[in-house]
Amino acid sequence: MSQPIKVGLLTNADGAHVSAYLQALAAAEACSRVVLGDPDGRWENAARRALGEKLIGVYRNHQELLSAESPELALVTLEAGLAPPVIQRSLDANCHVFAEKPACLSARDFEQLARHADSKHRHLMLALANRSNSEILAARELIHSGKLGKIYGLEMHLVADQTRLTRPDYHRQWFAQRSRSGGGHLIWLGIHWLDLAMFLTDATISSVCGFTANVGGQPIDIEDSAAATLQFSNGTLGTLTSGYYLDKGYHTHIKIWGAAGWLRIQTVAEPRLQWVTNTGAGAGQLQSWKPAQRVSGYTPFVASAIKACSENTTPPISNFDSLRALKTVFGIYESAQTGRAIQVA
Repeated sequence: MSQPIKVGLLTNADGAHVSAYLQALAAAEACSRVVLGDPDGRWENAARRALGEKLIGVYRNHQELLSAESPELALVTLEAGLAPPVIQRSLDANCHVFAEKPACLSARDFEQLARHADSKHRHLMLALANRSNSEILAARELIHSGKLGKIYGLEMHLVADQTRLTRPDYHRQWFAQRSRSGGGHLIWLGIHWLDLAMFLTDATISSVCGFTANVGGQPIDIEDSAAATLQFSNGTLGTLTSGYYLDKGYHTHIKIWGAAGWLRIQTVAEPRLQWVTNTGAGAGQLQSWKPAQRVSGYTPFVASAIKACSENTTPPISNFDSLRALKTVFGIYESAQTGRAIQVA
């Protein structure tokens, strides 16, 4: 029988999605206790409100927390440039690691961490939480059942608001500065769709060609726009548009064509999933997914990660897949810089 585990939440004043992680930890049945590493004291009160008696300690030093508490899982949410040494120390302390993206400034940095995690038989899971969305799991099952046949191609877009980029307070934050974030929209949001493309099709992206730009002209040194063509290991071709274009909200879209049909996913509008198959029940008819219950967000993904660590079972994202998503992003950046197609090794 597995036992609920202790989780160390290692962050600072600039940690991303901390409130969502506190809610997820509070809800996770496989998490029995939480210790907070909060050097600035930014999150202590919020953690006490969210976690109640689950919160058993607060530390101002991450290494002190790791040494004194030995959590089974370290949940690391720090700016990209600060994350690698904390992840390294967590792995050295024999922790599994769940890391807020992008968790590095280069794919090489994360690759070293992934190899270290592999050598210690620890999970290193990147927070690509859309994998747990009900419509994504339903679409994956549809593809894996063979109802779409051989996958031919796909197109995707993930578009957020340009409005945030106009705010001076945003300009000062780490994810608006390439030297601290590693990149812009593509590494912060577009990475989710790149990962989903591989997760849905069970094929890795093997080659990329991309462009990036600051089309909005705001005083930032990250891209607000990226476009990429993708070649997959099974021969599938695809495209991605990733950008800050709207006044508010999101536009999301994934469409996948196969030899025996096609499907379409929208994660912020109804219906979330539609498909057409060429054979079988309802052949040729547009069908819509109607779930009895729909889940999404960080809570189910974090719960799945904690459960995997508690039960020593398959995590919601592997070390390999976490690294592959980052390699794909940095491959697109390299392509945009060099003007040539890049093999994703």
